Formats: sequence, structure tokens, C-alpha cells
Amino acid sequence: MRVILLGGPGAGKGTQGDYICAAFGIPKISTGDMLRSAVDAGTPLGLEAKMVMDAGNLVSDDIILDLVAERLRQPDCAAGFLFDGFPRTIPQAEGLATAGVHVDYIVEIVVNDEEIVRRMSGRRIHPASGRSYHLEFNPPRISGKDDETGEDLIQRDDDAESTVRERLRVFHAQTKPVVGYYESAATAAEELSFKRVDGIGNVEVIRDRILAALN
Repeated sequence: MRVILLGGPGAGKGTQGDYICAAFGIPKISTGDMLRSAVDAGTPLGLEAKMVMDAGNLVSDDIILDLVAERLRQPDCAAGFLFDGFPRTIPQAEGLATAGVHVDYIVEIVVNDEEIVRRMSGRRIHPASGRSYHLEFNPPRISGKDDETGEDLIQRDDDAESTVRERLRVFHAQTKPVVGYYESAATAAEELSFKRVDGIGNVEVIRDRILAALN
């Protein structure tokens, strides 16, 4: 079971990816996690990536693809894998194909922009414990206060509406074309299946939609 999971920021890829991995006994592969692990381990690729990041630059597609290839050689990938939010760009998708990495399913979790803004901008965090609330879906008992300590809750910079809208703009410009790339590829290749899943609703309901599509 080799899956690429795509969707906008806040679409639920992390949660649903965990469900898929548990159902099929496969590892989740996140480029962010790979970068951090390689840097912490001091591998040659990790050191190269660290130099790039320390200079304030984005890690190149070539380095990302080399990290992916390195990760796929590990034993836990023998039964398959799930890419969480990768590839993010057309060159990364093309590089994956050129490297001969076979994928069975592309799953796109579809959530409209305004719903994503509502989900993310409503989050509030208790910094000391990491407890998470939502103004609409999981509000604290007292507005702006942690239920257990009574301390102030904060909105992370990443969750500010302006930041969320900028992330969505980048997603539509850079990553949404990857969806079209794979939809066309699936039309042309019988061994690749493209599944579009409604990402609105209870997380368990969305999980069941995805697992039904994969089964």
C-alpha cells in the first residue's frame, strides 16, 4: 500500500494519515520529519540541508528527493508507505517518477478555503501544557482561559487568519497543480488510482470514507 495524501493546510492530512498508516501497517513519511531527523543525526544530506537552512534558504527539490530515496530504503517501507503532503511541487512529483518510485493511490482530502480558515483561525493553545481548544468546536469553559489552570490561552502566529490565507495562497499556487498532475497520471495509468474524498465532517466519518476508497 503506497499512498500520497494531498490536501490544503488544515485539511486533516495528519490525523487521517495516522489512521491510514494504522490500518495498513505502513510508515508515514513527512519531509519535515525527515529533514529534522537527518539534521539531528548529522548525515551527509542532513549537514547539507542544515547549511542551506542556516543560510535562510529553502531546501532544494534535489535534496528532498535524495532524503526520500534514503528513507524508502529502510526496512519498514517494504510493505508500503504514506507520503504526508509530499510532493509539494510539480518538479518533486516528476523527480519521484524519474526515480522509479511506484505509488498505488493518490488521495486528495477536499476542504474549501473558508472552512480551513474557520478551523485554523479558531484554534487557541495553552502554551505551558500544549492543550488545544477551538472557539467553535472545543471552546474553553471560560473564554480565553485554560480549563485546568485558568491561565491565558494564545493564538499561534501560524493560526492567525492572515497567515492561514497566505498559506492557502501558496498551496493553490504551488501544490494544487500537483493534484492535477496526478489526476492526469491516474487517467493514463491503470496501476495508479486517484481518489478525491470530502474532508468535511466528523474525523471518524472522513476516515471511513478514505479507507473505503483505499479498499
